[in-house]
Amino acid sequence: MAKQQSSLAKYFHAIKDSPREIFNCRLFLTALAFALGGCAKGWDEGSAAAITQLPSFREKYHLDDTSISNIVSLVNLGAGVGALLSFLLNDWIGRKNSLRVYQVTYIAGSLISCFSSGNARALYAGRIVAGLGIGALSVVCPMAISEIAPKAIRGLLTLWFNICMLAGQALGVFIVYGCSIHVEPVKDLQYQVPWFAQTVAPAISILLSFFVTESPRWLLIDRKHDQSLQALVQLRGLPSDAEPVVTEFQSMACQIEDREAGLGKNSIKQIVRDTFLVKSNLRRVQLTIIIYILAQMSGANAITNYLPTIFGLIGVTNSDVKVYSTGLYTVAKLICCLAAALFFIDFVGRRKSLMLGISVQIACHSYLAGYLKIYRSDPAGMSKGGTDAALAFIYIHAFGWAIGLYSLPYLFGAELWPNKIRSFGGALSQCFHWLFYFAITKATPSLLSGLHQWGAFVLFIGFCVLAFLYTYFMVPETAGMSLEEINKIFERPLFLLARPLDPQEYVEQEQ
Repeated sequence: MAKQQSSLAKYFHAIKDSPREIFNCRLFLTALAFALGGCAKGWDEGSAAAITQLPSFREKYHLDDTSISNIVSLVNLGAGVGALLSFLLNDWIGRKNSLRVYQVTYIAGSLISCFSSGNARALYAGRIVAGLGIGALSVVCPMAISEIAPKAIRGLLTLWFNICMLAGQALGVFIVYGCSIHVEPVKDLQYQVPWFAQTVAPAISILLSFFVTESPRWLLIDRKHDQSLQALVQLRGLPSDAEPVVTEFQSMACQIEDREAGLGKNSIKQIVRDTFLVKSNLRRVQLTIIIYILAQMSGANAITNYLPTIFGLIGVTNSDVKVYSTGLYTVAKLICCLAAALFFIDFVGRRKSLMLGISVQIACHSYLAGYLKIYRSDPAGMSKGGTDAALAFIYIHAFGWAIGLYSLPYLFGAELWPNKIRSFGGALSQCFHWLFYFAITKATPSLLSGLHQWGAFVLFIGFCVLAFLYTYFMVPETAGMSLEEINKIFERPLFLLARPLDPQEYVEQEQ
């Protein structure tokens, strides 16, 4: 039996053996156009809650805390619906046209919020409409990037979506902070500028979409073989008779004879039936949904969405310091996500990145739980060094979150599905992501108060441990594999998913 190569060795060999032409401007420009779809969620996450705290907003809308909480969280419900419904368009009009529709939807929602002018109902409507766009973008963008990317750097390019998400979040935080300082509270512009600024990145994405290449795999789904080959030629920068292009195109096209992962448009009923009744696809469903649930229950988004509250719990009282520290936390996550894309996801591998990230989260939650337990009983007795360490662990937590449960679910949701159900599978997994995101966002205040603050972090530790064990026993390694090769992993029983695919087993399955 041939010796298994490490993910690191595979990565080096894959990069070394890849023609230099495949790393070209057309590929990167196409990936960027779709990656900018991540700015929508990030910008909203970084600015929506902060906008509702601006004096001008409070004066204009006169809303109580419950209404403000609904305004912030309603976008996640809209996102869940938008994600689930997106599969109706993704395979019908293509990836590029879907991108344009969803970006326009998000722009419309942001503008409704911007010009709602004190009308709470209009603001609610704007938040739901923006959510529909955000949810749909979270499906089509990672999916399209995974479809166009060479397998050696698929993780790197797909995480551009997450990087844009965090860049948007950082910009959202600091734009609101800037408006709070430099725009007079008596002017509506103080809260309108952050809403309007959210439309810039989507507008750029729409503009770029007219200069980029459609997904070759979607063109095959639409049975446009010649156009699919031409798109692949453009994305790889190689002639149609070049061996890498011929091999990759044949690998995609051969699925037309595979009843489970075949091409061609299918009825919704057939797609749903194949997703839940074909064993290999049902394994994908359980894997993606469980990893999304564990990601939300790991506590990271609870920290992200209530970071000023968390800072207050550990002893930071100055409101300006809280806002500034929240911005720095977002920048830290952005830097860590860049590191994940460059040095972990493809370089180290999916499984090891997940387990390392989860381990870091466990360590950080453990310290914060112990700190809050002691701090609650004797605030005056806590040393400054202990408080500084708690702050440091919050930022270290950003590293663990970025290289693990933040980045990997988006990648898995995009790359694990066969062509026939990729759009529906991605929509289904993202729908669960948004619904659980909404649930944890609404539940966090009750968790903190009901579990005496420190107990909430103990709960997060428990779910992180479950996530680590689930990754070790159930999550397969997909780094360096083509989307078609990944199909072979799921032909095996659940308890064998995490086992590396044996070379001899690979040959037998090919036959």
